[in-house]
Amino acid sequence: HMANLRRKSGLGKNPERATVRAAQLTAIDEDWNCPWPLNWQRHYRVLAHLAADEPHGRLPDIAPGVLMDGDDIGKWLQQQRKPSVWALLLPEQQERLSKLGVQPDQAPPPAPTAARTTKSPSKAQAAFQRGLAALTQWVEREGPERPVPRGHSEQITVDGETEPVTVKLGVWVSNTKTRRDKLTQEQQDALRELGINWA
Repeated sequence: HMANLRRKSGLGKNPERATVRAAQLTAIDEDWNCPWPLNWQRHYRVLAHLAADEPHGRLPDIAPGVLMDGDDIGKWLQQQRKPSVWALLLPEQQERLSKLGVQPDQAPPPAPTAARTTKSPSKAQAAFQRGLAALTQWVEREGPERPVPRGHSEQITVDGETEPVTVKLGVWVSNTKTRRDKLTQEQQDALRELGINWA
């Protein structure tokens, strides 16, 4: 019935009667025809009823996994607190949640991200650097025209390692060639400088 009333001309084609009916419905529930999704409104209503039972109308702590009417209301509440989700809510939605004591979580400080970028290279980057060092050694010895045999291995000295490291250069060249579209511009340039035409 309510879904039918929310439709265009659902309150009747007579504008006066429609206005009276809309006022009657608003007197019962101001959100009877809310502009946001009804699923959001349904979850909000559950929280509003819970808050009404609490002192000062504030929500108790509700953890993910708490079910109300078959819905994980705790998980839904956790989602609403995410800054990215909160930013997409209409001001009226934010206001309703704020009245219940719900506020968006603070966005994490950017420091850890900055620290991550200054860390040592990833395994893939380190593997590329080892392969590039082995290929450089090969080119200096054999020249860029001679292809590396698939089964060839090259021993290189790696900083921080006491023993030489063996790089399966033939396999590395083959794999790198296959994945050349995933190489960074810097990696492609390094290969080109060695005379590798497919890079």
